Amino acid sequence: MKHSTSFLIAVVAMLVLAAMPVAAEKADRDKPMNAEADALRYDDLKQTSVFIGNVVITKGTTIIRGERVDVRQDAEGYQQATVVAPAGKLAFYRKKRDLVDEYIEGEAELIEYDSRADVVKLIRRAVLRRYNGAVLADETTGAQINYDNVTDIFTVDGGAQNRTAVNPSGRVRAMLSPRVTASAAASSAAALPTGPVPTLRPSNTLGSEKK
Repeated sequence: MKHSTSFLIAVVAMLVLAAMPVAAEKADRDKPMNAEADALRYDDLKQTSVFIGNVVITKGTTIIRGERVDVRQDAEGYQQATVVAPAGKLAFYRKKRDLVDEYIEGEAELIEYDSRADVVKLIRRAVLRRYNGAVLADETTGAQINYDNVTDIFTVDGGAQNRTAVNPSGRVRAMLSPRVTASAAASSAAALPTGPVPTLRPSNTLGSEKK
């Protein structure tokens, strides 16, 4: 009985250790925030930081770039960041989705990021893209886009703020690629011919030869 119990404990321990790498790939909201900028104004009493000039902020796989970033930290250590784009340009946001080779990328004149809720808001001239590896899969534009990293749900608003020369109506525009499931990919692979590949041979005549 003792040997059986010891064996069971060893098996459970191995399963826990095997699961640790997966568990470690958590949302970026629990990771520390690192920042680079030309200037910084920090208020320890209010727990606020203002980064100015070529700001680059990283938090796990999350990357934020802008001309000015205001960061406020709450009592539990979560940060809320407001990112302002350089004049005439767009601020930038990028994040890797957990456990898959997909990236969410966004641009806008103003970006608001809440690390507690893990929600990002892209405000004015907003663009949201999803990359499957390095391949663009989805792209959506609107006046404002709210993206929830936890649920992978986003909402898009159009309107006057979204009017441009190429989109005078200001309506929301989206390009969404179909998701290919593992079972569908397997079915497609199974449908391919499995026999030998025919060899092409050159011919000296055009059309059918007379017999």
